[in-house]
Amino acid sequence: MPRGDAGAAVVESTMVMALVSVLFASLLQLGLALHLRGTLVDCVGEGARFGALADRAPADGAARARELIEGSLPDAYAADVTAAEVRAGGLDVVEVTAVVPLPLVGWFGGGSMAVRGHGLVEVLP
Repeated sequence: MPRGDAGAAVVESTMVMALVSVLFASLLQLGLALHLRGTLVDCVGEGARFGALADRAPADGAARARELIEGSLPDAYAADVTAAEVRAGGLDVVEVTAVVPLPLVGWFGGGSMAVRGHGLVEVLP
């Protein structure tokens, strides 16, 4: 006696669940990458504003950004933080740059991502 579609529901549900699991994991990874970028933007921006204060140097801004990154993310993300005074739009600004690994699977990455923050240099009157 021919069985026809007997057992097809098990195979079909397994394939659908595998697809849904991959989509869910992809969304989680996208959320992690966006969280990482948002946190880094905040940290380097704060570092740039700190380094641009009248009584501070750009190196102070890099140190502050590194401290904030270490407090928010794994320490490896604070390894490559630099600061320099640059000219943008005719104004002197402190630019803090963090180059971090781009997470591809959890916190482990393959590529890299650069995030920059700027702070307008203050001058004492």
